[in-house]
Amino acid sequence: MKNIVFGITSLTLGGAERVLVDIVNDLKDKFNITIFLIYANGELEKSVDKKINLVHLCNKSYDSLNKFEKIKMVFKCLFFRKKIYNKYIQGKFEKEISFLEGPIMRIFSTCNKNAKKIAWIHNDISKVYGNSLKGKLKILLDKKMYKNYNEIVFVSKDNKEVFEKIYPSICNEKSIKREVIYNYLNKENVIIKSNEKPEMIFDNNYFNILTITRLVEQKAIDRLIKIHARLIRNGIIHKVYVVGDGPLKEELQTLIKSLNVCETFILLGKKENPYTFLKQCDLFVLLSYFEGYGMVLEEAKILNKYILITDTAAREALVDYKKSKIVNNETEDIYNELKEIILNKDFIKENNEYENITYDNKKILTKLIEELN
Repeated sequence: MKNIVFGITSLTLGGAERVLVDIVNDLKDKFNITIFLIYANGELEKSVDKKINLVHLCNKSYDSLNKFEKIKMVFKCLFFRKKIYNKYIQGKFEKEISFLEGPIMRIFSTCNKNAKKIAWIHNDISKVYGNSLKGKLKILLDKKMYKNYNEIVFVSKDNKEVFEKIYPSICNEKSIKREVIYNYLNKENVIIKSNEKPEMIFDNNYFNILTITRLVEQKAIDRLIKIHARLIRNGIIHKVYVVGDGPLKEELQTLIKSLNVCETFILLGKKENPYTFLKQCDLFVLLSYFEGYGMVLEEAKILNKYILITDTAAREALVDYKKSKIVNNETEDIYNELKEIILNKDFIKENNEYENITYDNKKILTKLIEELN
């Protein structure tokens, strides 16, 4: 069997991380698989099959590091990436797959003519780093890095098109293959976990809105809090639950308190099984400033949830899904759409007809195996 390595920042509770765990668990009997992680102790590590080898650069989680240690790791991954690669990766694998943008992609970009290199793009590259000088420098730096890959895989057509606009010179490199492979999803696993005993029960007297996301600027949770508070002030009663954690948690808690919506806007924190919450909600939202494919939307579809998203690359996930709406990525438009949905909550609850969502997992898995072979 071929030796392959996947690289990712960590196996915390994220969409790309869940996809990677599903992939390696299903490929474990076809390849000798290693996952190289920058940070350890991610919640999803316990879900990885024992046949998979886990290797860590840092034996601590990112959140457990102090400020100095975090800065030290950033510099280490940037300025000593070749040394890291030579120690952990060089000469050990026939296929090297960087499964995220950023530090792990830069480490895996180190030249090695004896291995095929694949870079996986999960996000809108134009917005990942922003328009700051620091962001522009990262885009410039990454241009050189991506040229060292044999293939670049995108999880959506939108993300592929954006990447090609930012890096037109890479598109002219005939040696670099570019293609779209939609994220692999274990539908049965989502259903099984959703039927487990819930940690908490939502109050059915309210219209319950849920989002599952990292608490970072991209996800626009602060905007959602402000919209929610305005709806409450105008007598449009509902509750919002957020499953997830991140660096903005304290800042968002402060905003929730200042707007006096502590009883109706609840940050639930990290949850190893978010599906019991997803199963209970009346509306699932993903109101980010920008997105990749939005794997959580596929999970919401499996559980037949009504879905509202902002107009981002995630729209590809909702093609042909009837119980969904896409709203302009502006505060006023989101407010008006949420208002209309909540005011028509009885219709949504009563007409929650089951849609049989099918996934050709075999086709996706076959394509992945072809790439790795």
